[in-house]
Amino acid sequence: MFKLFKPSRRIGSFDAQAAIVTALRELPKDHIAPARRAFLRGGLSAGGLALLSGCSLVDESSVETALMSVSRMNDRVQGWLFDPQRLAPTYSRAEALDPFPFNAYYPESEVRHVDGGDFRLEVTGQVADKHAWSLEELHTLPTTEQVTRHICVEGWSAIGHWGGVPFAHFLKRVGADTSAKYIGFTCDDDYFTSIDMATALHPQTLLVLTQNGRTLEPRNGYPLKLRMPTKLGYKNPKHIRAITVTNTYPGGYWENQGYNWFGGS
Repeated sequence: MFKLFKPSRRIGSFDAQAAIVTALRELPKDHIAPARRAFLRGGLSAGGLALLSGCSLVDESSVETALMSVSRMNDRVQGWLFDPQRLAPTYSRAEALDPFPFNAYYPESEVRHVDGGDFRLEVTGQVADKHAWSLEELHTLPTTEQVTRHICVEGWSAIGHWGGVPFAHFLKRVGADTSAKYIGFTCDDDYFTSIDMATALHPQTLLVLTQNGRTLEPRNGYPLKLRMPTKLGYKNPKHIRAITVTNTYPGGYWENQGYNWFGGS
């Protein structure tokens, strides 16, 4: 079998191949999907990385830049391959976990408790209607339910029963420019992320208000979270307080630290 690994490529005292191996070993296991991570760890040479990224490998910083370039290329490929009409698998309500596992970048003892009475969802950017939505107003919109699997980059998954407003309907209601590239989200727990418009309009993308037939709990993102079964868990923000429609890349909490931006599951 053809192997991409070649003998170490040295530039002066700098061993580019060793730097690649070290950088990949230190990446969080959720930086890239398992299959792509295995490919990189098992077969990517210094020459191959330089060819893919267009970067010269002369020190550790250039290796990190090259790896980021490959990650962004992976984002673009995922975007090209994404089918906006292909549905994620669904399950029966009996299969949904109750309670649903907690997961965040902070411990459960630090879960944010938002006052639903004072809550206002800010809507900005390329939209016609920029008024701030109360929780009561959101509950007047048409809702649907789904039982889908949450897939975490840490290696676990769980089936959840979610209810809420189809995000495509909400975007239409506020007069969003659906030719815009991005939707950005900021949250009361200081988390932030962003998604592509095709995923935003996907029929299973949901502004979640309930879980297991009950009001969303604080640990799961009360008063409002986004549920996308086509994305990995870190792309599903909780405690959402602001949404913006934009052509300016908004980044994200984990994405700015090197995680894949598209984050498809």
